[in-house]
Formats: sequence, C-alpha cells, structure tokens
Amino acid sequence: MMWWGYSVIIFIVVLFFAGIRIINQYERGVKFRLGKYAGILKPGFNWVIPIIEWTIKVDIRVITVDIPSQEVMTQDNVPIKVNGVVFYKVLNADKAILEVAEYGFAVSQLSQSALRDMCGKAELDSVLAKREEIGNKIQNIVDKETDPWGIKITDVKIKDIELPENMKRAMAHQAEAERDRRARIIMADAEKQAAQRLQDAGKIIDKSPAALKLRLYQTLADIAVEKNSTILFPFPEEMLDFLRKIPKDK
Repeated sequence: MMWWGYSVIIFIVVLFFAGIRIINQYERGVKFRLGKYAGILKPGFNWVIPIIEWTIKVDIRVITVDIPSQEVMTQDNVPIKVNGVVFYKVLNADKAILEVAEYGFAVSQLSQSALRDMCGKAELDSVLAKREEIGNKIQNIVDKETDPWGIKITDVKIKDIELPENMKRAMAHQAEAERDRRARIIMADAEKQAAQRLQDAGKIIDKSPAALKLRLYQTLADIAVEKNSTILFPFPEEMLDFLRKIPKDK
C-alpha cells in the first residue's frame, strides 16, 4: 500500500515537470489542446497538460533571411546576378503557425520572386543607381503578401550586383571616356581664363608706359639668370621716347 502511494507521488511529480514550459522574453508559445489552437503562452513560467497539450515556440525578434543570387534579365536585355537580404518580424505568432507552413521558407521564396520581377522591369542603370528604391518596392510587395500571416517585413536590401565581363569592360571604357571629357573641359576653361587675364594685362600695359618698362626689365632679369645670353640694344631706350613725341606728318 505504501509502495502504491509513493508511485502516485512520483507520477504526479513527473507529470508536473513534464508540463513545464519556459518561454523566453523574445518568444511566444502557441498552445494546442488535442490538436486545436488553445492560446498564446506569454514569457516566463507556463504549465501545460502533458500529452493532451503541447506548444510551438515562435521567435518574435527581427529575423534575417538571405536572398540567394538570382539570374535576371533587365529591361534593356542585360543579364545580371543579384542577391539581397530580407529583415522581417513575427507580429502574430498564432497566424504565423496556423496560416502558413514554414513561414521563414515562404518569406524567402516570396522575396526571391519579387527581386526577379522588380529587377526585370528596370534598366541596368536604374538597378545600379536605385538600389534603395528597388529594395523599398520589394519590401512593399512582400509585406502585402505576408500580412495575412502576421509577419511584418521591416526592410529589404540589395547587396551585390554581378555584371558580365563584357559589360564591365564597356562600363570601364565609358567611365574613362567621361573622365577624359571632363579633363578636356577643365583644361579648356583654364586656357580661356589665362587668355582673358593676358588680354587684361596687355590693355593695362598698353595704357601705361611705366608698366611696359617694368615688364621689359623683368624679362631682362629673367634672361640674365641663365648667364649664357648676351643682350644688345641698338640704340638707347630714351630714343624710343623721343621718337614717340615727334609729331607725324598729316
């Protein structure tokens, strides 16, 4: 009789510990009773009836899913490979379990399909220059599809875009040509500014004989630095001033 009493106590203890469910703060527990949905277990200590009730834990943190590299033909017929990453969060744990099987796999498949569709509708230049805009469009598409599952798509990022080798070479040539064009424009602007400055300086020197003499002396000083030239004046400089003052016959 005593043995029977101990057996009952042991059975109750085992039953109690078998029904303990500890739910972490970042989780929710979806409880089923005889196969029927019976509610959500909150974080902390919970107890369920063994065999009759069981739970499925759902992580409600932001989850990251890689979008594998997708081969896409852009609108201007350029084959590219694109990959990305999706960030999503489960808002309703019961819907994520009851409405779709393997919600993580479903989100990944939807993201791949949306990525191919959006890149296929855009030209190569748009795909390269507007990654964030394309990512936002993919986010809106996938978020609309997953809303009935209690899932929120928080962000979609396009990571890498792989181009064919011939397209890389063509873009490199284009970039080189663009840099050469800019260099030529800058050089032409510099020559234009230098010519304008020389023209302004010539007008000032022409109006001032003293400035002309100073420029002449500066030139002579520059020549004299080399010490390998001989400078000859056929007549004194004052004769130039005298000849300028002689009135011309009309």
